[in-house]
Amino acid sequence: MRRPPSAPAHVLILGGTTEARRLAELLHGTPSITATSSLAGRVASPRLPPGETRVGGFGGAEGLAAWLRAHAVDAVVDATHPFAERISFNAARAAAATGIPLLALRRPGWMPVEGDRWLEAGSLEEAARLLPALGRRVFLTTGRMGLSGFADLDEPWFLVRSVDAPEPPHPPRMTVLLDRGPFTLDAERELLRHHRVDVVVTKDSGGTATAPKLTAAREAGLPVVVVRRPPVPEGMAVVSGPRDALRWLLERLEPGP
Repeated sequence: MRRPPSAPAHVLILGGTTEARRLAELLHGTPSITATSSLAGRVASPRLPPGETRVGGFGGAEGLAAWLRAHAVDAVVDATHPFAERISFNAARAAAATGIPLLALRRPGWMPVEGDRWLEAGSLEEAARLLPALGRRVFLTTGRMGLSGFADLDEPWFLVRSVDAPEPPHPPRMTVLLDRGPFTLDAERELLRHHRVDVVVTKDSGGTATAPKLTAAREAGLPVVVVRRPPVPEGMAVVSGPRDALRWLLERLEPGP
């Protein structure tokens, strides 16, 4: 399907993140571009961005490539969670197959500061292997999708925070806290104190919405296991903010003088 010359350029935002919603807001006020935001559908009540939205998968890289062709997409912005590795690689393959420009929008990762007691792990399974030597009351903030990596640990007690209730497999000794950020520093301090947490596990998702837990852990002298984020696919352009993504799109999609 070809876009009529006079029609706005069509951008597909692979999203669900705060940055994806902000980019959709910026594009909603850009007459020369129309955007469709695609959400994975893993959250029961997602925060919908302005403009067109779709929910659910595409059927792998081939299905995404077919969707891009059928909907006359001119550019794709992968603004998914930094740990949504599969969709990022499917997007790279689909973009290569169709010749459509592709950009990764990734918020910067967290950096330790003086006083932090961070231990890095390359995966959730590696993080689980570190826990027995670190503590018995674990604040697990990696989301509900990766709990299987901790399911074999029957001695530690886990406080699991996620937007929606997790499903098995998961740790046998577990309390679930259903909540959605942003979280305040005072609330995170109280949470660690009230639940007598002695170790925190998190993914390096970056951003400010969930960062206060790191400050609270540092103040309390707690170790934090930080799971490193996977790299973006090789050769993919990367920007760190929605306005940078907007500039990238305008440079490629807006007609010249």
